[in-house]
Amino acid sequence: MKKISGLCLLLLLVFACENESDTTFTITRDQVGRVTKKTTFAELDQVFSQDSIVKGAAADALGIAPGKIEVFEKGGKHLLSITPTNDSIPLIENIRIHDPRYKTTEGITIQSTFKDIKDRFTIKKVLTSMKNVVVLIKDHDLYFTISKEELPAELRFGSNEIDAVQIPDHAKIKYMMVGWN
Repeated sequence: MKKISGLCLLLLLVFACENESDTTFTITRDQVGRVTKKTTFAELDQVFSQDSIVKGAAADALGIAPGKIEVFEKGGKHLLSITPTNDSIPLIENIRIHDPRYKTTEGITIQSTFKDIKDRFTIKKVLTSMKNVVVLIKDHDLYFTISKEELPAELRFGSNEIDAVQIPDHAKIKYMMVGWN
């Protein structure tokens, strides 16, 4: 009888653990993996204690406000680039996602296409620069940069406004970013 109840307890624990989802690489409105909107820049060493953080040496040497940091897995894979706010207690301003394991709850990764984005999000606005277009998402702090090289030839040059309908479905994401402040 003890063996059966022990086995039942073990199975219950296994199923309970399976139901807990791992959020290490999940992107939501308020979170990118283990980083939340409320994480201070100073807490990043603790948040990524199992990873490698590369800080701007010039900022540290001069004693000025911290600059962008790069987060790498111990094996060398580039995970994130994180930029602080200029506040007295710096928070996170921008996060650039480098690793394709980071995924939104809608299933979008750095390897997704423009079609994936428009099928899962409402596009708020498309901003045009000399070499890129930036796709802003409605009701989300997530945004995407697409190189003009992904666009038809007649749209690649100049700074004419580009509308979402002009971006091909197969256009690849150049940068996937979250901007909180």
